[in-house]
Formats: sequence, C-alpha cells, structure tokens
Amino acid sequence: MTKAAVFVCCDGLGVDWVTAERTPVLQALARQSLWCADHRAVFPSVTRVSAASVATGCHPARHGLHGNRMALAEGDGFVVRDVGRPDFRDHMRRATGGTLEVPTLAERTANAGGCIAFSNVSPGAAYFLDPDNFGYVHHRAGSFAPGGRSLEPLAVSHDTAGDEAMTARFCDEVLRQRRPAIAVLWLTDPDHTLHGAPLGSPQHLAALRGADACVGTVVETVAALRREGGEVLLAVGSDHGQETIGDGVDLDGWLARQGLPREIAAGAVAVAGQGTAALLYATSAARAALIGVLDRLRAEPWVGDVVVGEELARLGFAPSGGVVAAVNMARRAEANDYGVPGRRWTVMEDGKRPVIGWGQHGGWGPDETRPFLLLNAPQLAPGRVERPTALVDIAPTLLDFLGLPADGMDGRSLL
Repeated sequence: MTKAAVFVCCDGLGVDWVTAERTPVLQALARQSLWCADHRAVFPSVTRVSAASVATGCHPARHGLHGNRMALAEGDGFVVRDVGRPDFRDHMRRATGGTLEVPTLAERTANAGGCIAFSNVSPGAAYFLDPDNFGYVHHRAGSFAPGGRSLEPLAVSHDTAGDEAMTARFCDEVLRQRRPAIAVLWLTDPDHTLHGAPLGSPQHLAALRGADACVGTVVETVAALRREGGEVLLAVGSDHGQETIGDGVDLDGWLARQGLPREIAAGAVAVAGQGTAALLYATSAARAALIGVLDRLRAEPWVGDVVVGEELARLGFAPSGGVVAAVNMARRAEANDYGVPGRRWTVMEDGKRPVIGWGQHGGWGPDETRPFLLLNAPQLAPGRVERPTALVDIAPTLLDFLGLPADGMDGRSLL
C-alpha cells in the first residue's frame, strides 16, 4: 500500500469539549498524537468557507468563497445567495466566471492517487471541497466523480445516525478498498445538533459521543491498514466551535433606517449574514453611503466590531467582490441554562428571529474560532505544536506527508 492521508472533521466541535469524559476516543488519540495547542478557525468561522480553506490551504482572501451566504453581482446590484444550496456553484460561475480561485487537494492529487470526500453537512460545504470535480465527492444530495459525472447520493440521514452509517461505508469502501491518496470524512455533528439545541445540553453531549464513536471507527480501520504495512497519516480536527445565541438583529432593517432603504431594495447595498457576523457589500456608487453609516453601526450595543480595508486583510479576508466591511456581533458574558458562558447577538436571515439559547457561529468570538487538530502517524512522536496553527495548515501537511508539492498555499506543513 502506498502512502495515504486521512482527514476527519468533527464539524462544530470546539476544543474545550475534547475531554476524557465527553470524547474519550479523541482524548486517548490526542495523547498518542501531535496536538496543535493553538489552533484557529478562518473568518468567517462557518463550514462552507472552512471546507474551501481545508481543501485549498488558503484563506478566503485567496480562494474567494466569502461565507455561508455570499452576495453575487447579478444585474445592476447584488443578490445574496445561500452557499449551502446544491445549485450555488452554478450561480457563482455565472457571476464570477468560476468557483475557487486556487487549486484544491483534489486537483493537486488528480494524477497522484486522487482524493475522495464523504460529507454529511450542507451540499455547498461538501461540494466546495472539490467544486470543479477533479476527484470524488459523496453527499446525500448527490455525488460526483471526476469530470462531474453523477453518482448515487449517499443514502444517509442528516444526523448522528447518518454520520455513523457514512463512517462505516467510508472505512470499508474508501479506506479499505478504493485507497485514494487523500480521504476526507466530514461529519455533521456536533454542529448540526447544536443548531437546534443548547451548548452543554443532553443533545449536545449525545452528539459529542456520536462524533467520538465515528472517530473511533476510523482509528480502528487505520490501525488495521498500518498492520498490513500501509503508511497512513490520520489527521482529526474540527472547523470551528459554537457559541450561544443571545438575540437576533435585522441588519438589513437597521441599514434601511439609516437612510439606505433604496440601496437595500435595489441590491446596491447587501448584507450576507454569517450567524454571529455579517459581510456588508456595496456597489461602487453606493460604497460611500454605506461607509457613512459604519460609525453609527459601531456604536450599537449589539455590535462587537466593524472592520474595513487592511483590517479585513488581517482577518485573512480581502475587500474584494464588493465587500466593504465585516461585522462581528457583540458578546455578553452570562451563561446559558447549562452553565456555558457567553451569549452572542446574531444576524437575522430573511427576517427570521433566531431561537435564543441554541448554538451559532460565524464571527471571530472566543469559542467559535477555536477548533482542534491532531496528527497521528507511527513516525510522529506524541507532543504539542505550540506555534499558532490554522485550518489552512491542513492541506500542506497532508501533501507534505505524501511527498507532493504545496506551492502557493497560505498555510505550511506541520510535519
């Protein structure tokens, strides 16, 4: 067996929830692995952007996918679209001429063993692991082979049980039989559960146990492959953490009340909500009007910060494609009903008020930006990587293990 690199993502599993009691498999694996002690999410801290950053080794400033929701220039203004929908790539291609602006792992390994991804999150998050079909992406909304040939969808449910079924098939079909150079397993939990339950709740703890069990299944399979002589790097991590919803704000409505109702209605100014953050877009004609209200926006009690220009670049985000500013919603210190500290204001989408107490993410708050990452291989001595690491370091690490170049990436190998 040639070398193989496996990445498992436990979506939404913040580092503070990796404990011996809640996730015993992960805790035991961490003791045998290289543990990234200061691992960080990208901005926005959402799954669809995270998938693109994991796949490319680049921040959004480089790969060009803006968020879970993204405004596209269509006609004379912007239309905010849900990146999670299966047809988003088609809208993006029509508006921008393409999808991601840099190569993915699937493209880089297309002639070097290939890449196969199994994902149980939103269709958009799955497809942006390989948006132009250089490898295989398997998802319950539809699966694709190289060249875009359609395959049977994954017959799994969008929950913990679906994760378990997907993991079993991944281990048998992908790791044992097909054996690509890079294999990606992206679990929906605990993130999916937390969008309908509080942090620390029985539902959350059950979702943690489910994700932990899936990791255990992969660990057992990788161990068997190694006993057969395979050289396998196992990377296990998450893409972001979660925080508690404290309230919701209609940011479109607020901008309209500041004197921009025509701009909002025409799409000259647009808000792409990212949960606990938002991206503000404007056409060149409306840019000055939007900038003119940002100081008032900063003064609102439900706003934590508003950044523009070079400050956006420091977040790994580019003021391009019409993006003028990023808004991080404010955080209150009080705990939720299960004793988890911190409550966040969130950006309402389509006028729908969020459920107070449930989980959310998307900005640069203290918990949502702290995922975890560990690397396990026989030749890697257990220990800690003390330097700051991020999602963009995953792709160059996998390629480095395989002996393949990782030129042009923002991240660097952790090996």
